[in-house]
Amino acid sequence: MSKQGSDINIARKAHKKHIHEIAENLEIPKKFQYSYGHYVSKIDLDYIESLPDKNSKLILVTAITPTPAGEGKTTTSVGLNDGLNRIGKKSIVCLREPSLGPSFGMKGGAAGGGFAQVVPMENINLHFTGDFHAITSANNLLASLIDNHIYWGNKLNIDVRRVTWKRCLDLNDRALREINANLGGVANGYPRIDGFNITVASEVMAIFCLSKDIKDLQRRLGNITVAYDRNKKPIFAKNLKADGPMTVLLKEALMPNLAQTLENNPAIIHGGPFANIAHGCNSMIATKTSLKIADYVVTEAGFGADLGAEKFLNIKCRKANLNPDAVVVVATIRALKMHGGIKKENLSEENVEAVKKGISNLNRHVTNIKKFGLPVVVAINHFIEDTEKEINILKDECKKIDVESILCTHWSQGGKGAINLAKKVVELTNEKNSFKFLYEEKISLFDKIKTIAKEIYDADDVIADNKIRSQLKHFEENEYGDFPVCIAKTQYSFSTDPTLKGAPSGHSIPIREVRLSSGAEFIVVVCGEIMTMPGLPSVPAANSIKINDDGEIEGLF
Repeated sequence: MSKQGSDINIARKAHKKHIHEIAENLEIPKKFQYSYGHYVSKIDLDYIESLPDKNSKLILVTAITPTPAGEGKTTTSVGLNDGLNRIGKKSIVCLREPSLGPSFGMKGGAAGGGFAQVVPMENINLHFTGDFHAITSANNLLASLIDNHIYWGNKLNIDVRRVTWKRCLDLNDRALREINANLGGVANGYPRIDGFNITVASEVMAIFCLSKDIKDLQRRLGNITVAYDRNKKPIFAKNLKADGPMTVLLKEALMPNLAQTLENNPAIIHGGPFANIAHGCNSMIATKTSLKIADYVVTEAGFGADLGAEKFLNIKCRKANLNPDAVVVVATIRALKMHGGIKKENLSEENVEAVKKGISNLNRHVTNIKKFGLPVVVAINHFIEDTEKEINILKDECKKIDVESILCTHWSQGGKGAINLAKKVVELTNEKNSFKFLYEEKISLFDKIKTIAKEIYDADDVIADNKIRSQLKHFEENEYGDFPVCIAKTQYSFSTDPTLKGAPSGHSIPIREVRLSSGAEFIVVVCGEIMTMPGLPSVPAANSIKINDDGEIEGLF
């Protein structure tokens, strides 16, 4: 990369406008803004509800299978938004809020990079407006109400062996995956096995991001299945009268957050489920708000297109009645080389053959997006070490599968470096598309899983024992058969083996567990070794994060 400085230093030097000025350009009156300092505000829900729908264009940004080399999906989303505004389009970028898990774990910050960032970077990557804390509190209030109900007589006859609701925490902490709770004698309750998910994998987070308004939020919270009684009858959150107080905790959080890019273009950042263990999209409210106040909306879905994009299209678009107009698949030469078998330490060396081999991963993702009937363009997120030969082979290979690829330099040039991409995206959105879901609601849950495994992962088979199949049948018998499925699996491969790069075929997808998310209204299918409470790496990002002598945060990027 160039010597332009670290992401956080670039962000600090940015000329930020007061958030009221950003909102004014969107014609949002001051009385409907709730400021969090000078550069962030929430937008009033009643105001959003009062706005009429309009025929705006929705663009999804997704990517190839992630590697340690980096792909730059958020960076490209921000750059594209800036590029659209540079060519005279009224555009908003819609992003997820970063989780503290990756911020202090393996990935670091998630606010874009270089000259394609959203700011204030430190706030966004840390506590921001407290939305995730509210979600954590709502989740754990429900958990405490369950144990309290059991302690005070257990009128609902909850079977302590069949409590399915877990506590959550927005940090990576493998020690909390499975715990013994209520120890210490009679005064502390009835001992049972419990556990924690990371907040971004909580069903409350999924509900938060799929709710259309405050009433829908409470309805969904009330429908959460928390346990079963001794007759195996489900117990819902509303049976514990938990839906009301949980909604109260989430009332302010549900208002979307308005921030800005380095080029002072609007960014709505709201919600943040992981795409490898949840549905990986920002909130429905944020996306629909953006569609009401802008002409073009750029949004992203987490990790590669096999996870984030599939869930955005099959789950979010289905639930929110969204019709996307175009898809951008982000790729880097560096990442393609890793998919071609090159180690990270050798990525600076030109290797055309490795690029050519790694393109199989990109081709698979592009082909998959076309199965949804959507037009697609490849954004080549440029690194300074990329050679002309490597770029040309990528462009040539893209032509073979009838997709245009555009070299983008937004990391070093901001919106200027994404103007060509912006023009192409506008062109694609003006075309008629034939958007369709990958599967219909009425087919069996197992067939939905098989469809994703075969059509998206190119697997030959799905492995599920009798217990898993019986659970799926049970869900169908209890009127959950129309739900979409949300696959939880490694983000590093089309398979469940994170070491299989490129585009593996003929593999099997083993199902370890299926979970009913009756409030979010989908079925979570846990595959392979994926964990819903991640652990920290041997050298976590937290080790490099500190406050320097000038009172500034270092290491968060």
